[in-house]
Amino acid sequence: MIRKFAYLLALSRERHFGRAAQTCNISQPTLSNAIRQLEEELGVPIVERGRTFQGFTPEGLRVLESARRIIGEQESLQQDLSSLTAGLSGVLRIGVIPTAMPVVSHLVGPFHRRYPHVSISVVSTSSRDIQRGLNEFEMDVGVTYLDNEPLTDVRMVPLYSEKYVLLTAESGRFQGRQSITWAEAAELELCLLNMEMQNRRITQSAFLAADREIKPTLETNSLFTLINAAREGPWSSVIPAQFLPLLPAKSGLTAVPLIDPDLRYLIGIVYADRAPPVPLAKAFAALIQEEKISALFEGVSPYS
Repeated sequence: MIRKFAYLLALSRERHFGRAAQTCNISQPTLSNAIRQLEEELGVPIVERGRTFQGFTPEGLRVLESARRIIGEQESLQQDLSSLTAGLSGVLRIGVIPTAMPVVSHLVGPFHRRYPHVSISVVSTSSRDIQRGLNEFEMDVGVTYLDNEPLTDVRMVPLYSEKYVLLTAESGRFQGRQSITWAEAAELELCLLNMEMQNRRITQSAFLAADREIKPTLETNSLFTLINAAREGPWSSVIPAQFLPLLPAKSGLTAVPLIDPDLRYLIGIVYADRAPPVPLAKAFAALIQEEKISALFEGVSPYS
């Protein structure tokens, strides 16, 4: 039944029988037959029938919830048992919000040195998908905001405070300024992250707090696209100060701290609050605390 549960999880992720079969390295008929057998064994319909995947029945959603828990517990047990003999191994799956990508190397480097037999998978994604991934046993660790939108059923390790700057032309109207207000920034042609990203929702709230409504003419889910757009086009953008070390030399851009309001939001590590916790996630969080890695980010930007 474990194998059939794994096929069911693949179908939940891919929402397509063919793609789910490919990820499991089996044929589509094999996957379909396995799910039909699971339905017969449990005595309930799991998948809505149609020419293509239509979704899960109410009973199927309950089965899916149990399948996630069982597969997750099996993976945790395998990690725990292997650590007793050969040390930790497996794959550590990390979801990271785009604005925190510059700090990832500071986190995974020390972990790899201590646990060389663990493979690491890092995916850039939204804060909401990180919460979902932890809930559904698809991620082990997230790097995300800790104090802006609610997180549920997680343990947290703080890392640093995210601060915000206006990225704009060096020779533009704010040349030589030490800071600008969010109200002033609203007057510019802006490129920003899209509303799926929590950073954009934070930015949006800051403009509203300054009594300004904005209509960016370019939206994206990539911080690097924002930087390139500010360098090549007519746009200015709002980015976290932590990205400033990644700006190319002589970019023609300047980064001016934003004030009124002066925003700072806490970024940290999250992992599912389960008993027992996933061994790889627990080891990752423990190492970050033991090595005091958060101290590396103090003063990481010139605007700390």
